[in-house]
Amino acid sequence: MKQRSATEQTENKARMTFNMLKTAQQIILAGVISATLFTLWTPNNIFSNQLFRDTILSIEMNQQQQFLPSPTPLPQKRIGIVAGHWGNDAGAVCPDGLTELDVNLRIATLVKQYLIEEGFTVDLLQEFDPRLSQYTAMALISIHNDSCDYINEEATGFKVAGALSNSYPEKSNRLTSCMAHRYNETTGLKFHYNTITNDMTGYHAFGEMNPDTTAIIIETGFMNLDRDLLTENPELVAKGIVNGILCYVRNEPIPDMSTISE
Repeated sequence: MKQRSATEQTENKARMTFNMLKTAQQIILAGVISATLFTLWTPNNIFSNQLFRDTILSIEMNQQQQFLPSPTPLPQKRIGIVAGHWGNDAGAVCPDGLTELDVNLRIATLVKQYLIEEGFTVDLLQEFDPRLSQYTAMALISIHNDSCDYINEEATGFKVAGALSNSYPEKSNRLTSCMAHRYNETTGLKFHYNTITNDMTGYHAFGEMNPDTTAIIIETGFMNLDRDLLTENPELVAKGIVNGILCYVRNEPIPDMSTISE
């Protein structure tokens, strides 16, 4: 009996608390309606239906605002930049000790800096960065360079290859075209399309990233005949890459590609 009495007391207290909350809600609602009525009570609408309609409209708007979803932030404009060979090996090595890694990392760092200034979120990635697994971004650009060996006088220029196995090959084609045109326009180097290798078209990161990410690999020049540009003016090289990215992101027009190739 004592146990039941304690339970009944607890239930009575709960009912009293509920009734008090309900009464408070009713008082608040009455206050809102009264305030609305006083606000709308003017000589022009005392004897009209406008007062009633405005009151109902005010209450409905207050109720709707309580259930409006909070705004969803817009997705960030993310770009991935791979500094070729970084964290793995030196890449091509020149007789004086200059390495492809040195050139790649310097250019990639500048590209990151310029893109941040344009308002992008940028990930600077190593060659086999764990983040490449299912990596998702507006675009991924892997920066490399060609051999230090002298081949012939034609071994000058740049190469670009896209990830054609992803979900949207047309986007990869467009990024490739944008990069080729804007890089040529900025640096003056020609598109060395006829020496693109299987290592570029089958670049490992193309199979690791999220298939919805548009990606390309670029060799920004030959470390023999194009060495002066690559080492003494890496800012111009980086600007060429950034201009290619902006062309793609902003959907800028691209002229006839035959004007930039050999």
